[in-house]
Amino acid sequence: MNLRYFTPFVLALVIAAPAAAQTAVGTRTRPHVEFLASEKLEGREAGSTGERLAAEYLAAQLARIGALPLPGRADMFLPFEFTAGSRDGGSVMTPQTAGAAAGAPIRIQALSFSDDGNVTGPVVFAGYGIVVPESQNLPYDSYAGLNVTDKVVVVLRYFPEDADEKTRAVLARYSDLRYKAMAARQRGARAMLVVTGPRSPNAGEFVPMTFDTALAGSGIPAASIRGADADALFAKAPKPLRQAQEDLDSGNPHVAGFEVPGVTVTLKTVVERERRTARNVVAYLPATRIPDPGSPSAKPWVAIGAHYDHLGRGGSGNSLASKEDLAGIHHGADDNASGTAAVLAMAQALAEFAQPRRRHVIVGFWSAEEIGLIGSNAFVTTPPVPLDQIAAYFNFDMVGRMQDNRLVVQATGTSPVWGRLLERANVAAGFDLVVQPDPYQPTDVTTFNAVGVPSLAFFTGSHADYHKPSDTAEKVNYEDLDRLVAMSASLVRVVADDDVAPMFTKVEQPAMRGTLAGVRVTTGTIPDYATEVKGLLLSDVVGGGPAAQAGLMKGDVIVEIAGKTIANIYDYTYALELLRVNQPVAVVYMRNGERRDTQLTPAARR
Repeated sequence: MNLRYFTPFVLALVIAAPAAAQTAVGTRTRPHVEFLASEKLEGREAGSTGERLAAEYLAAQLARIGALPLPGRADMFLPFEFTAGSRDGGSVMTPQTAGAAAGAPIRIQALSFSDDGNVTGPVVFAGYGIVVPESQNLPYDSYAGLNVTDKVVVVLRYFPEDADEKTRAVLARYSDLRYKAMAARQRGARAMLVVTGPRSPNAGEFVPMTFDTALAGSGIPAASIRGADADALFAKAPKPLRQAQEDLDSGNPHVAGFEVPGVTVTLKTVVERERRTARNVVAYLPATRIPDPGSPSAKPWVAIGAHYDHLGRGGSGNSLASKEDLAGIHHGADDNASGTAAVLAMAQALAEFAQPRRRHVIVGFWSAEEIGLIGSNAFVTTPPVPLDQIAAYFNFDMVGRMQDNRLVVQATGTSPVWGRLLERANVAAGFDLVVQPDPYQPTDVTTFNAVGVPSLAFFTGSHADYHKPSDTAEKVNYEDLDRLVAMSASLVRVVADDDVAPMFTKVEQPAMRGTLAGVRVTTGTIPDYATEVKGLLLSDVVGGGPAAQAGLMKGDVIVEIAGKTIANIYDYTYALELLRVNQPVAVVYMRNGERRDTQLTPAARR
C-alpha cells in the first residue's frame, strides 16, 4: 500500500477507521458515514476542499483493502472539469427613444445560459415567446406575423394565465426559458429580454440565475428585466404591458405581439461561469480466475458505485433548507455518505471473500452527481475500460434511512435475470423488496443504462431531511445498512463469477405528461418515490409550506387535486401545471384507509 499521496489528517482516519469498525461501533459502515458527513468536509461540494478530502479518504480505504488503480492508471483519481455555477458579471441595458438622448444604463440580470454580448437593436414584443411543435396539434406560435431579425425580443416569463386546462398543459411544456431563447435565436433575434408580467407569480422580479451546468450558452444574449423597467420600454407601445399580458392570457393563438415603435436598446450581458475540477475515485479488485475469452458473454468487468459529493453549504440552488438554515453545512449523511459507505464495505467484503471470481470488480465513487450526474457521465464519456466489457453495474444512493424493512430496487427491467437473482440474494436478508423496472432515475444508474449496461439501483426512500443540513450521521440506520451490504455483496459475487453475463434489455422511457420546467407553484409536498400506490404517497411535507398548512402529513396519499384524479407522480406533476398561486384548490387524500378532503393554497415557486 502506497500512502505517500495522502495527507496526515486522512491517514490518521484511515488507520483509525478499521479499529472503530471492529470494536466500539461493530459496523463497517458507520465510521465511513461519520467521516464523510462530518463538519470538516463541509458538505463535500464537487470541486471543493471537502470533496478533495473525501476523495483522498476513499482512495486510501480502497488501497487498504488491496484494490488497485485501473490498468494503465498511476492512481485512483479520474479528474474532470465542470461548470460549478454562474453569476451576473455586470449586465446592463441602455434604452433610447427616437429623437431623445440615450437613457442612463439600467441594471439587468443575465440568465444563466446567456451568451456574453454587446448588442443594439429595436425592441419587439413577442408575447410569451412560446412556439409549440406541429406534432402537438395546437397552432401556437408567438412569432407569427412578427419580423424579429436583428431585433431585441421582449418575452413574458411562464405561460398564459387564463387558458383552458388543455391549452395550459401544452403551453407549459414549451415555456422553459432555454426553449424560448432557442426560438428567438432561430428567428434571427439579436437578444432576448424576459419580464415577469404583472399578472404572473413573482410579478416584476428578476428571474433568478438558476444553476446551469451546461458549458455552452444558448447562442444568444438573454437577460431578465424588472417590471418597472419593462413598463418604461412600453410607454409608447400600442398597449401597456399589463393590457398586453391580459390579452395574451386567454391562450388565444391569434393574439399577436407587436413592435415597440421608436425604442432601441443596447444590451451588455456578462455571465461569469466558475470552472472547477472534480475527481471520480475508481479502483478495482482483480479477478481470481478469468472467464473463457472465446465466450461472447464473457465480459471481464462488473462495477459497483455511488456518488460521494453533496451540496456543500447549499449554494448550488438544490437545497431545500429554510432561509435560516440555507447557509449551513449540508452534511449529506444519507445522500450519499450512506451509499458511499455501503460500496466501501461491499468492496472490503468482496476482497476478503475466499471464493474464486471470474470478473474484475470496478469500485467507483462519482462526484458532481448532485448537479447533473456529471461525474458518472465523465466516466462513460472517456471510459478507462471498454463499456461493452462491463457485465453489470450496481448503484447505491440514499440507502441509510430504511423504514419498515422496505428496500427499493430500481432498474430491474434492464435485464431478465434480475428478478431471479434478487429473490435468491434476499432469502437470507429478508427485506420487503419493492421492485421497479424503470432505470430512468435521478441517480447515476441512468448513466450506465444509457450506454447499455445492465444495472440495478438500491434506494431506501426519501425523507424530510433530504437536501437539508439536518441529514446527519446519527439519523442513519446502520444495522439495516449493514444488512444491505451483506445482501448486495452476495448478489455481486454471483454476477462476478457467473460464466454468462446478464443480457441487457432496453426499457422504454415512460412519457411524462408534465415537466417541472413549466411548474410555477409549489405545494410543499415531498413525494415517496419508493412505494407504488395508486395516488401520490407523501414521504413528508415541508414545514410551514402549503401542504403542512392544509393539514397534510407524512403517510397521506393524495388521490385527487383540483378535481384531477392522481394515480401516480406523473399525474401529480401534470396537475401542478394547472394550479394557480394563492388560489385554493380541493385536495382529496387517504389517511389510514380513510378518505378525507382539505383545501390547499399553492405558493409561488421562485
